[in-house]
Amino acid sequence: MDDQWQSGDIPNPPDDAEDSSLLFEGGGSVIKVSAKSRSTAVAGAIAGMLRERRHAEVQAIGAGAVNQAVKAVAIARGYLQGDAIDLICIPYFTDVEIDGQERTAVRFIVEPR
Repeated sequence: MDDQWQSGDIPNPPDDAEDSSLLFEGGGSVIKVSAKSRSTAVAGAIAGMLRERRHAEVQAIGAGAVNQAVKAVAIARGYLQGDAIDLICIPYFTDVEIDGQERTAVRFIVEPR
């Protein structure tokens, strides 16, 4: 764990569209994860949202993206230990439209226990 996150720190989405592996939807309410996302960056976003809003949603499409999302939730749990925040994760499937095609995504609701 090379990243240290402080209360309220939420990373901004990347400026480079080609490297947009961590995107925020709907004013920052859903963290979109790709297979190329750094799990530590996603974990920092999750931890920041839990500290600030007490709720985060993470969305992933595809096995690689789901893998990164699950690792990020586990890492975020470690980031939040110092704040005495334990978390729960509720996964569910949802259909999303991307470029006119319907895809199935996995979403994770992450909240304090």
